[in-house]
Amino acid sequence: MSEYYVAGVTERTDRERFPFGRNWTSFLGVLDDARIVEAERSLTAMVGDRIGGSTFLDVGSGSGLFSLAAMRLGARRVHSFDADQDSVACTKELRRRYFPTAEHWTVDHASVLDAGYLQRLGTWDIVYSWGVLHHTGDMWKALDLVAGLVAPTGRLFIAIYNDQGPLSRFWASVKRTYNKGPIRRVMLSGVFGTWWVVRGAGIDLVRVKNPLTRYRTYRTSRGMSVVHDWRDWLGGYPFEVATPAAVLDFCRARGFSLIKLKTCGGRIGCNEYVFERGS
Repeated sequence: MSEYYVAGVTERTDRERFPFGRNWTSFLGVLDDARIVEAERSLTAMVGDRIGGSTFLDVGSGSGLFSLAAMRLGARRVHSFDADQDSVACTKELRRRYFPTAEHWTVDHASVLDAGYLQRLGTWDIVYSWGVLHHTGDMWKALDLVAGLVAPTGRLFIAIYNDQGPLSRFWASVKRTYNKGPIRRVMLSGVFGTWWVVRGAGIDLVRVKNPLTRYRTYRTSRGMSVVHDWRDWLGGYPFEVATPAAVLDFCRARGFSLIKLKTCGGRIGCNEYVFERGS
């Protein structure tokens, strides 16, 4: 197996592509100040105190939450773009709510695989792309293009799904099935939603913890929502994965050094990387 293993993207169709923006539109309904503050905290924890006065590029902005966090942390310029029209609308809505007159926060509808568009953007102090590149259908090309957007001594913050080998292939088949119609979505949501709840309750009871606590405190995970993250996980397709070693080798070959790595401990989920580009 190649180290650049692709999990189940070769036969995708537009019908199989998960409507990420609809999920983010729903997420805006639960977004509050506490979630925004947590997003700021998680961003600073990984990137450091470099956002104030820096330029910030949000590649695949989704809900727009982290563009908003960068603005609140004092970025001198923020640019957000996403290939999903509903995600673009979400980001624009957050800009309207919190920074309606800010000319230094711009939002576009564009694909990370559009090399011509990216070339026009120039380079940025901080390039952020959390959980996006593995949903493009061409993750390594996307990562290569995104790496070129980072200014000398700038930082690249990405999150890529962890490669679990056969288990990743299983999840690829689940995701394809989920996107093939409403009946399958309901069935899979019921099966896996029940499993996650029961499994989590069992773990908490063994540890003598209140099973409800994990849901009440979930917002401390980057300000996210457990229901929306579950939906994103089940439906998130296209779907590609990578080992930390593969990502490290790929980025080092392009002049980056690793600043911080936060893994998901070999489980499902994303490994988070912060790289710095050489001068």
